[in-house]
Amino acid sequence: MSESAPGNKQPAKQGEVVESLYKKRQKIHARSVTGVFTTWRWVLVWFTQLLYYGLPWLQWNDRQAVLFDLVERKFYIFGLVLWPQDVFYLAVILIISAYALFLFTAVAGRLWCGYSCPQTVYTEIFMWIEQKIEGDRNARIKLDQAPMNARKLRLRGMKYGIWVLLSLWTGFTLVAYFTPVTVLWDEIWAWTLGPWETFWIFFYGFMTYLFAGIMREQVCLYMCPYARFQSVMFDPDTLVITYDSERGEPRGQRKKGVDPKSVGKGDCIDCGLCVQVCPTGIDIRNGLQYECIGCAACVDVCDQVMDKMNYPKGLIRYTTENALEKRWGRKEIIGHVLRPRIIVYTTILIAITLGLVWGLAHKADLRVNVIRDRAILAREVEGGQIENVYRLQVMNVTEQAHRYAVSVSGLDNIRLAEDGVIEVPPATTKSFAVAVRVPPEAAGKGSHTIYFDVKAQTNEHLAVHEKATFLMP
Repeated sequence: MSESAPGNKQPAKQGEVVESLYKKRQKIHARSVTGVFTTWRWVLVWFTQLLYYGLPWLQWNDRQAVLFDLVERKFYIFGLVLWPQDVFYLAVILIISAYALFLFTAVAGRLWCGYSCPQTVYTEIFMWIEQKIEGDRNARIKLDQAPMNARKLRLRGMKYGIWVLLSLWTGFTLVAYFTPVTVLWDEIWAWTLGPWETFWIFFYGFMTYLFAGIMREQVCLYMCPYARFQSVMFDPDTLVITYDSERGEPRGQRKKGVDPKSVGKGDCIDCGLCVQVCPTGIDIRNGLQYECIGCAACVDVCDQVMDKMNYPKGLIRYTTENALEKRWGRKEIIGHVLRPRIIVYTTILIAITLGLVWGLAHKADLRVNVIRDRAILAREVEGGQIENVYRLQVMNVTEQAHRYAVSVSGLDNIRLAEDGVIEVPPATTKSFAVAVRVPPEAAGKGSHTIYFDVKAQTNEHLAVHEKATFLMP
């Protein structure tokens, strides 16, 4: 067997087989389907998109409820304000997401891909728009094969136009999480949109259009790494979409209600609908394949066919490799799904999640950093007292302005040179110069530990006890 490079026009010699290095894409016209799993998929489409498109418009404390303000370096999530110092929480959220992915995959395969992945969600939306404008599978195939005419131009123009508008709105929504949506909307109408906002609206909109409208299954087949390493998270007790070949083979067509055994056939009537509804164009009857995204469209359509033929449902179903081989029932399947691996994943996931919740609930609403003035180590002032100067960086994490009383302790007769009351606006960091004085007899030469106490005047729970060093010349 020899291989020829793409574009090689030389004919193959007799007896040789010429294979292209690249598989030519055949456009997939997925058939629409209804059923339990399709309903769940659309429930998640609505849920995720209502969250995505709706959150930027929600208000909380006279501001956008969810806003990642990169300019001010603050993340607002409803009543929670996260600062750069809180990047630890972001790391924990990423760990939780990874463990959740491992858990769901180990239990039931590619649930994320089939129901919640943005590629799946937007492809589903774009395909729905295409179906409403151009018709179902057969009508779309005929339209593709038809020559360009006024009707085809009108239908394609409507479809592409709606796709473009939806894609741009998706890009606008993404940017609205980083620039307040009302500001962004006013800038668009006033033609004063900044360069980075313009770039990301059009870039994300273009990628949405390209991935969901044009490339579709190619993203899952060739670009997504998850499809390549998912097999390492599967085991014989993982629930996956499976064709029961023992029950379905041999395939063959027959009239409705005919007992398959009477004609020497299995339950599969070889209608091909499971292939027609598959968004990646695979035949699930050939076994589990990495191209399968676990959407269960084939399960829904096969159950409908079984109903029409008066056969039991479940020829294609969620089951495990062991259950299919050993003909287990539901009780045995559930018992083996709850295996040690799953229990360990679940325990770790719950522990990390509880830790995150506890950490956010006990996150400090007041933070203080004390920095000595390095330009002046120590100096003698009026009355012979020794003075050290400090800079207090006070971070008010709450969304209310607070007045804080500052006091100092640690040496005899230690005091502040001026009134120790400072005011910090909501969600703001302010820096204050503070002079601390002690009598010369309060301590010997060298460095001594002192403490700053910063307390909110209206909330006794907002208090910080911070250590510092006082130098005696």
